[in-house]
Amino acid sequence: MDVESLKAAGWTWGEAMGFTGHLGPLWVRATDEAQAVGMIVEDYHCNNNLGTMHGGAVMTLADIGLGYGVAAILDGFGCVTVSLQTQFVAVAHIGDFVVCQSEIIRRSKHLVFVRGLITSGDKTVASAEGIWKVLQPRSGKLQ
Repeated sequence: MDVESLKAAGWTWGEAMGFTGHLGPLWVRATDEAQAVGMIVEDYHCNNNLGTMHGGAVMTLADIGLGYGVAAILDGFGCVTVSLQTQFVAVAHIGDFVVCQSEIIRRSKHLVFVRGLITSGDKTVASAEGIWKVLQPRSGKLQ
């Protein structure tokens, strides 16, 4: 998928900072039902000489994608990953547009439970589920 096709499909480019910047560039899209984060697989995301997306890159996309969905419901509060499980189903290749779409399962005062699928077109690459802790502001700093 090329940049113009992504824009036409409602995706917007988001600059990735910090560790997340190593995965980017990232694309984001929100609907009434879900949040999604996507990326085009490049050679630096892949296993050496295989041309397939490295499992660590898949897990990082899951962490970012699910976390994006959690952050969208927190009204400005921060959050951190407490637990993340990833199940690999298939491979993605260089040039594939890979998407993590999140689904919030349950929210309590301090925790958010979320799951999602990482897909490339009609193919499921991985599934993931996790728990995020809601950070409460304290003395001007998130704790």
